Amino acid sequence: MTPDLNSSLSLDFLHTLKTQTAGAHKRLENLPVSSCILSPEMKIEDYAHYLKLMYDVHYDVEENIFPLLSGNIPDLTERKKKHLIEEDLTFLNYKQPVVSPVFNTENITIPFALGILYVVEGSSLGGRFILKNIETIKGLDEGKGVSYFTGYGNKTGSHWKNFLNVLTEYQEENNCENEIIKGAIYAFDCIHDHFVEIQKNEN
Repeated sequence: MTPDLNSSLSLDFLHTLKTQTAGAHKRLENLPVSSCILSPEMKIEDYAHYLKLMYDVHYDVEENIFPLLSGNIPDLTERKKKHLIEEDLTFLNYKQPVVSPVFNTENITIPFALGILYVVEGSSLGGRFILKNIETIKGLDEGKGVSYFTGYGNKTGSHWKNFLNVLTEYQEENNCENEIIKGAIYAFDCIHDHFVEIQKNEN
């Protein structure tokens, strides 16, 4: 049975999840590499750099998290985004990056993996907001080179709601709120540390 996202149980869980991960989320957003993507002064090379960092994230998720969740999320194939970043980098005349690992996915549980995917899928919502800034940059203002941030397009809201339905249903059936939250915080922290480490190596 599909849970009602407006039910008190679902709302309590989603509120707790958002509240408990807020600190880690904010820490990631406050990084210069994260904030520059929203700056009106953003340059094409800043954009390409951000895409390469996110390529690592999506490569890792699609290679290691998706197989764990293949029996839990019916539309998982539609949620692949690695190829969209490849398209954008090709348009920008950047080579496909050498992949650096982001997560340690050895022996993780399904609820922990769902927590990681909660963060990655949530970024699609933010991507729609970021897209508005990117499309003001010369060279990216004709709808090309922005496949990743376009994401699900006008289906972004429904894809997010569908994912929350699956997440909430799994949590209610398995009583694993804490494990999902741990996975989400872990994802935010790993992406933060990955961004910082890459930046450090480049300086």
